[in-house]
Amino acid sequence: MNQVILMGRLTRDPEQRTTTTGKTIANFSIAVDRAGQDDSADFFDVTAWEKLGELVMQYLAKGRRVLVQGRLRQDSWDDKETGKKRTRVEVVATDVTFLDGPSGGDSGSTSSAPRQASASKDVVIDDIDDKPIDLSEIPF
Repeated sequence: MNQVILMGRLTRDPEQRTTTTGKTIANFSIAVDRAGQDDSADFFDVTAWEKLGELVMQYLAKGRRVLVQGRLRQDSWDDKETGKKRTRVEVVATDVTFLDGPSGGDSGSTSSAPRQASASKDVVIDDIDDKPIDLSEIPF
């Protein structure tokens, strides 16, 4: 099984590319805070394709908080300068939930409900229960 769920903030504005067949690709990076470690984060590159990529380009910007669901993909290539084999792991998003408003916080948002984008469905408005999660209550 290859499934990943990450929650974090965009470290930069999404960048859009288009394939030769006309498919939209949005690339962005998120910082995920490490639990219990102040000022520590892990950084992940994310790719969203087609309709999901278009929604990412339309609604997301640096600093926005998101929940990304998807799978990991490893790319490998030969470095043209050194000739050495290089690899990179990225997240291929299948769902992206927008967790805050366009201002990067709830203060400028007109709605407290996040927007959810999915590769297989249109934007959906969902209510969330945003109470903090006590990690000691998780059974695994």
